[in-house]
Amino acid sequence: MEELVYYTMLYDIYGSLLTEKQKTYFEEYYFKNLSLSELASIYNISRNAIHKQLKETIKRLETYEENLKLAKKNKMLEDIMKKTSDKELKRKLREVISI
Repeated sequence: MEELVYYTMLYDIYGSLLTEKQKTYFEEYYFKNLSLSELASIYNISRNAIHKQLKETIKRLETYEENLKLAKKNKMLEDIMKKTSDKELKRKLREVISI
């Protein structure tokens, strides 16, 4: 479950950098809970081809995070926001996180 949350978070951040096919397979597998067999049937390709595409998509998302660290930075900002009582600082942090 924790892995699913992590990949979903990375997708939210970096999804626009993926190809349309990668986005489609990722969304249908992780968000709609379709199986590899169901996806293979829908797109008339092998389960192995779907599996390879999903694996490549995850690898890309992890590479983006490894290089840009946006998820890590967002988490750090959220942690700071939780610990401060300064309302103006919280407002500015929310603004930065939502960009």
